[in-house]
Amino acid sequence: MPPTTRSTADLTVLHILALAAWVLVYEALAPAAAWLSRAFLGSSVQTPFGTAFEFFVYEAPKVLMLLVLIVYAVGIVRTFFTPERTRRLLAGHGKGREFIGNVFAALLGIVTPFCSCSAVPLFIGFVTAGVPLGVTFSFLISAPMVNEVALVLLFGLFGWKVAALYLGTGLAIAIVAGWIIGRLHMERHVEPWVYDLTSVAAQATASAHHHASWGERFAAGRDAVRDIVGKVWIYVLIGIAVGAGIHGWVPTDALAGLMGRSAWWSVPLSVLLGVPMYSNAAGIIPIVQALLEKGAALGTVLAFMMAVIGLSLPETIILRKVLRPRLIATFVGVVAVGILIVGYLFNALI
Repeated sequence: MPPTTRSTADLTVLHILALAAWVLVYEALAPAAAWLSRAFLGSSVQTPFGTAFEFFVYEAPKVLMLLVLIVYAVGIVRTFFTPERTRRLLAGHGKGREFIGNVFAALLGIVTPFCSCSAVPLFIGFVTAGVPLGVTFSFLISAPMVNEVALVLLFGLFGWKVAALYLGTGLAIAIVAGWIIGRLHMERHVEPWVYDLTSVAAQATASAHHHASWGERFAAGRDAVRDIVGKVWIYVLIGIAVGAGIHGWVPTDALAGLMGRSAWWSVPLSVLLGVPMYSNAAGIIPIVQALLEKGAALGTVLAFMMAVIGLSLPETIILRKVLRPRLIATFVGVVAVGILIVGYLFNALI
């Protein structure tokens, strides 16, 4: 029996209050992490362990909160679209229109303020909605790599040319890499449970499309949180723990010294050094500035930044829950080649 107008209104008010509480808690995470670190570690908070500890107690709840919010929202939105309609809207039919889907997904990634770890649930949402795998990867690459905060910081520190290079090359990598992965037809290397969710979502949306009540839509969001977050949360925590360790113990000065050269091997070295690190685009800007001040070539620094935010080890750990190793290796390899090309290109031109 459909809920009454009052019950729908009550649900709406409840969700508004819950969202307001979510925002308040989210905004309090940074000062709370700093306070907990000082309370537990005292003067040791300035040590590598203290840095790693504070990073973990801030990032873990932040990413999990984003994970729940995103999955819940995607679960609700999915009730408005059948998988076939979503596929048509984002990818169309035929190779030409699918490439347009790659472009659109990459552009969509720019305006979604998510780090590499929190982009994964949207990746799952895209796949379960029937969006082609290559188009989905264009989003997965673009969302963390091309960041509006980093654009503003790069513009302020280095001018519009560097900011434009960052935007253009990041988009190009996301579009081309997604298109290549799509042409390889590696859908069989997605874990089967993701496609089980796809089948369930298809049946649910086919029967409830345009007829579901808001109570049913909210229930779909809760089911999505239970099904998806319940499967990936431990991988999220493991990934963030790895990132916290690297964040605390990687010596920035030594890193700058290794990369402060323009030798031919500096670009692949910068990619290898960047992959294990974990940071969003805005967080890596201070390191970028330090590297450039120490004489590193611009292409080398751009390659390092893109490796950190586009190929982070924590992200690949989380992706292992939804992708098989061969597809993860293909994703890393295709994106790494694109980053290497960018690094060498700009070292040669600038």
